[in-house]
Amino acid sequence: MNDLARLLSQIVLGWLAIQVFLILVFLWNLRSDQGKLLPDDKLPKTAIVLCLRGADPFLPNCLRALLNQNYPQYDLKLIVDRQEDPAWKIATDTIQELKATNVEISPLRIIRKNCSLKCSSLLQAASDLDDSYQVVALVDADTIVHPNWLRELVSPLNNPHIGATTGNRWYLPTGKYWGSLVRYIWNVSAVVQMYLYGIPWGGTLAVKTEVLRQTGLLDKWSKAFGEDTMMRSVLGKNKLRVKFVPSLLMLNREESDLPSLRYWLQRQLISSRLYHPWWLAVVGDTILTILLPTLLIVLFVAALFTQQWNTAVFCLSCYIGYMLGLLLLVIVLEKEIQQVLHRHGEPITKLAPATIFKIFIGIPFTQWVYGCAMFLSLWMSKVKWRGITYDIKGPWNIRLLDYRPYKIVDQPSDRKLSL
Repeated sequence: MNDLARLLSQIVLGWLAIQVFLILVFLWNLRSDQGKLLPDDKLPKTAIVLCLRGADPFLPNCLRALLNQNYPQYDLKLIVDRQEDPAWKIATDTIQELKATNVEISPLRIIRKNCSLKCSSLLQAASDLDDSYQVVALVDADTIVHPNWLRELVSPLNNPHIGATTGNRWYLPTGKYWGSLVRYIWNVSAVVQMYLYGIPWGGTLAVKTEVLRQTGLLDKWSKAFGEDTMMRSVLGKNKLRVKFVPSLLMLNREESDLPSLRYWLQRQLISSRLYHPWWLAVVGDTILTILLPTLLIVLFVAALFTQQWNTAVFCLSCYIGYMLGLLLLVIVLEKEIQQVLHRHGEPITKLAPATIFKIFIGIPFTQWVYGCAMFLSLWMSKVKWRGITYDIKGPWNIRLLDYRPYKIVDQPSDRKLSL
């Protein structure tokens, strides 16, 4: 058993070394990729598309930020599920408050049965654009952008080899729910993984209008569950790449309780299973991340029962050391990304000792919550998303089963909880 423990410890150490290397690659890109911003006369006319169903917790802040961009020619296109939707009044009140003239709000006209409601809204927005718009930028209602967001998002598209640009989300580790903490820890790994795989995030995403139409993305959206994960594959077939812009890591202040988070993770994984070109690598990463430390604990317990005290101490020490290594990686990433956020006006979030301890306890807990979500998502064929149920039989075989309007009573009792 002692030899097995030593072999397993070497494998765990090697797996940790791989994770350290990948995070160093991400951090190097985070520090070194300082792209040049285009001057006003070089920036193309852009349409920002925001699809709404339900009143997201920070929707007024999101709209105010989008309507105060340091960008010469842009229009905000809002597609709201229905005029009776809670988001409609918030949007119209905010527009009137700011006296904004570069915004258009429209209800969703056609509810397609063979794609998600969001894809229906995106298709409507794209079909309504005239030829003067050279870029389409997508944003989510939980994204509160900084004033240079659109300029930083669009500038890299000046490169003819770049078809789309994207950022990513970053959550606060100081929420009051355990679901918020688990989502934060999960996202630390997800941000690095999405960068390495070149997977865009729909909450901050820009694509050239000509690319949108010439690559067949619109046709893909017309029969898809999600709009973003597929883009790397679609653009890659046309010798175009997705560019991650480090300055577009956007802070998300929303909260999440644990039951809602597990289902949210399942939905994220469904999208990856359908459209992620490296889906099996995602599954393999999850298995290794959960299996290796679990085997150490199993050996620890077995050593205790057989009174092999040295082996038991060795296994427990390796397990704790591995978790401390992961904790250190989280802290390093948090400090680096805090600098990115601070450059755009966000206050520095200090990690108190109590928060660091909660993260340490939360790391193995997150692994098991994520593993449970992964397992359940493998056989998941129906998804409920903001009150709409979808039947999913394949990446391009989506069926909207039961549509109903979103109502105020559907909002969570805690107004900071994600929808």
